[in-house]
Amino acid sequence: WHNKEESTVRKINTYEKSRAAFERAVKVIPSGIYGHQGPAEGCYIPVEAFPLYSSKAQGTYLWDLDGNRFIDYMCAYGPNILGYHDPDVDAAAARQRAISDCTTLPNTVMIDFADLLVDTVACADWAFFAKNGGDTTTLAVMTARAYTHRKKIVFFKGYYHGVSPWTQKIDYAGVIPEDVENNIYVDWNNYDQLAQAFEDNKDEIAAVIAQPYMHGNFADNTFPAKDFWAKVRKLCDNAGTVLIVDDVRAGFRLDLAGSDHYFGFEADLICFCKALANGYNMSAACGIESLRSAASSLSYTGSYWMSAEPFAACLATIDKLKKLDKKIFYTDDYHPANYGHRMMSDYLMNLLAVV
Repeated sequence: WHNKEESTVRKINTYEKSRAAFERAVKVIPSGIYGHQGPAEGCYIPVEAFPLYSSKAQGTYLWDLDGNRFIDYMCAYGPNILGYHDPDVDAAAARQRAISDCTTLPNTVMIDFADLLVDTVACADWAFFAKNGGDTTTLAVMTARAYTHRKKIVFFKGYYHGVSPWTQKIDYAGVIPEDVENNIYVDWNNYDQLAQAFEDNKDEIAAVIAQPYMHGNFADNTFPAKDFWAKVRKLCDNAGTVLIVDDVRAGFRLDLAGSDHYFGFEADLICFCKALANGYNMSAACGIESLRSAASSLSYTGSYWMSAEPFAACLATIDKLKKLDKKIFYTDDYHPANYGHRMMSDYLMNLLAVV
């Protein structure tokens, strides 16, 4: 029995305007939409069931070209940790933009934010700024190689550290053997395999680069095994190898002092991006004192890396996250002292969707 008066029929979304926009785009932009969001990449199956372009966003919501409204758990793939158009962040950015933004000389707001990061991030003695997460992971690897005078980098399988050639695989288009010949790949949470890689490449490993927990694509998140990071830290110390934490995705979501701090160890270099500025383009690498000179020695910069407006947004974002702090980002039940070997997939996915 079905009471029609009590039922509501939900309209199935249609995406004619998105489809028309894509037809325009594919004529003037490679693939129409490049990267993982491109319809040819296999993330949208069937393609017809997904919107391709947005028209506006506010708070937790995003609207597509056809007027369909969505709760955006993706937060633009992570940056909008406070929601779209947070009024405090936007106001701070607007105030700075009215004064200066991209200028011949940097604005001192950059120093203000460096001071804040050094005061906030547990392992940070200095901060270096760029635009994308991959800018900072590349900086970290270059710094490690400059410091150690070694070539090889250890990765954990399932990683994502950006799209520079050194981060990709040999069978990817445009990647040549020389780009990845110094990469070593080991299984996540397999300390014995990592130790063997160090033994097989004695005095040759410049850095281990890793996410603080495994949060690869199309798989459940996996926390580090008990004492895993403590053992990795000791292994790197004994070998003179730099330990890099790629906190681009998880940074400030588990711990405002850095995800390494959350798991009870200290990185040599830590990379941030997603949650730094609530959608304004900014990334940062922080490091320990002994690596300052190596970072300073690099020839590495970009046209917009010192633009002032995003720094103002960063200051407002971190300030607001500090005010929210433990009320949102973790509870005693999930503090590292209590987690043991616990699998945290559902909880972490919620953390990464906080808006």
